[in-house]
Amino acid sequence: MLTVEYLLDNKENLNELVSEIREEDIKLLYSLLDEKKDEIRYTAFLALQKRSLLSDDVFSYWDLFCNKMESENSYQRSIGIMLIAENIRWDKENKTEDVIERYLLHCSDEKFITSRQTIQSIKIWLSFKPQLFNRIINTLINIDIKKFKETQQKLILLDIIGVLLKIEKIAPDDKVKDYIVKAMTGNILDKKSVKEIQKVICF
Repeated sequence: MLTVEYLLDNKENLNELVSEIREEDIKLLYSLLDEKKDEIRYTAFLALQKRSLLSDDVFSYWDLFCNKMESENSYQRSIGIMLIAENIRWDKENKTEDVIERYLLHCSDEKFITSRQTIQSIKIWLSFKPQLFNRIINTLINIDIKKFKETQQKLILLDIIGVLLKIEKIAPDDKVKDYIVKAMTGNILDKKSVKEIQKVICF
């Protein structure tokens, strides 16, 4: 049975550790997400994240992750959002449909890092839910970039473009093309960023 000590001792070997854990171990890992010590909490999060790639057994905590998404603590919101993202691949009952609006709201979270993590996390699961492309696109292209600090605007815009480019490769959309072209000709991105986008655009 997994213990906190064993988890920390093997934090550099998490891939191997998560391939062997059992149901009771997942329960422990979930409980550690509320741990005050950063090292324990973060290692437990990483373990659950990696386990979610291998098995659907973490999916049973879906509703609890959704609760975390509404936490007053931005770190807990981020944890909930990122673990939801990893487990959408196992969503056979389409539970995502019930929470997608709440999830996408955090693309404009009051905390900048949570906004970025939410937007970045969309790339993990969007190929599993193409029926949500239109809602994702509408959310992202309507984010008010100017509400962020000047030092943050380029970062959030590049996050948005990264998701839109992935959608564009799967299902081309004129709204996506227009948004990216305007972003490239605007005054937020630098020349280096524009050149990087030009390398990957397919329109």
